[in-house]
Formats: sequence, structure tokens, C-alpha cells
Amino acid sequence: MNPIISLKNVHKHYSNKQVLNGVNLDIYRGQVIGYIGPNGAGKSTTVKILCGLISDYEGEVTVDGIDLRNDPLAVKSRIGYVPELAELYEVLTPAEFLGFMAELYGIPADLAQERMMKMLSAFGLETNVNQRMDTFSKGMRQKVLIVSGLLHNPDIIILDEPLSGLDANSVIIVKELISKLARDGKTIFYCSHMMDIVEKVSDRIVLINNGTVIADGSFEELKQQQGNHSLEHIFAQLTAKDTLTDAADKLMNAFGH
Repeated sequence: MNPIISLKNVHKHYSNKQVLNGVNLDIYRGQVIGYIGPNGAGKSTTVKILCGLISDYEGEVTVDGIDLRNDPLAVKSRIGYVPELAELYEVLTPAEFLGFMAELYGIPADLAQERMMKMLSAFGLETNVNQRMDTFSKGMRQKVLIVSGLLHNPDIIILDEPLSGLDANSVIIVKELISKLARDGKTIFYCSHMMDIVEKVSDRIVLINNGTVIADGSFEELKQQQGNHSLEHIFAQLTAKDTLTDAADKLMNAFGH
């Protein structure tokens, strides 16, 4: 089976800083990839490359057989992207913003309206559909972002800390949604620092550090390789320079302890 996403020897640097250092990754249809790593490891840069937001990288990236450099618009049409933070044109209402997004993707107005109302209703926002979003809480805005990323029914869904600001019930909804989307053949690329969520929703976990993939496998495979520990513990083993207890002690030393 051919991969739906393929990165071959991908490098990216900013000035003298190497951010991605030869990333090789094949992702297959229906997989839920938990893409994790410390701050500055290269996660966000990988996501921006996949979404066509960064074009000056080295190496080869193909999405559904399309070379990203040759036809970025075709790739973008197949991807749904839910960032942690984004501008939502807050003077608009959800209906206006999502209607605008539907037009960009060429979704017929009637179909867009039907999908929009069903998804907003699932998140409890049906009474807010005509309310200006500058009055919304962070969680409400995040729900609109999720709807926006799924509105065109993409084959590939890239989620970058999608649960930011969501209440507990909405977190459960999104976790269930990820499982159902994967069963429907969608490919999920899930970036997060919330190890317990990544552990539960992912069927494959990719750990990147200093721009290089240092672990790749199911949670059970990673446990066999690193000892029978939680994902949080495995993450710390592979990425922390000091033990986390030592780091906490250094912080306490600032107060004279």
C-alpha cells in the first residue's frame, strides 16, 4: 500500500539553526499518528510544511501521490488543518466565517449549511451561529476552528493541539471523533504535548527531537523498547537531558532551597 503522506530526507533551517535534520516518514491511510516532541523539536515546522505554509525546505514531500512543491493547492484541498491558535476574523459570526471557508473549498452553499449546523450543534453552538465571535470564549473559538478544518470532508486531518481551551465534554467528543474518522479511512496527524491523550487516540506514535525522528511505533512497541512505562515516562527518557526531578530541584534552588 502506498503511503498517503511521505517525507523523504526533509531538512529545514532558519539562518544557522537546523530545525529538521533528515526526517523520513511514511504515513498510511487510516492511521492516527501521534506526533510528539519537546519545544523546538521540529513539530510545528513539519506541520507547516505539510500544510503548504513553508515551501523553502530540502527533500521531498508527497501527499496522496502529489508532490507538494509542484501542486500545493491540490494538496491543500485534501487537508483539513486545525491549529492551536488562529485568526478567526472575529468580527464575523460562525455562519459567516464558515460560509466563507466553504466558498474557498468550493462546497455548495446548501451542503455547507447542513454540515455547519450539524457540527456546531454537536458542540452546543447552535444558538451562537449568528453571534459575533469577538464575544466567544477560547473554547468556543476552538470549536469553530475544528468545524472549519473538517467542513470540506478532507482525507487528511492535521490537528495541532486541537483540545486547547475545550471543556471536558468537548475533549471526549473530539477523542471519539478521531477514532470514528480513522475508521472511516481518514488519516489523522495529531500533534500535542498531552501525553495521556496521545497515548489513547494514536495507533502509531512518532517522537521527534532536535529535528530527527528518534522513536516510531505503536505505544505497545515503544513500551517494549523502553520498558513498561507510560508514554510520559518514555518521552522523558528519550528527550530529557537531566532527570525531571533534577530539573525541578534546579528550579527550587532559585528560592534558596
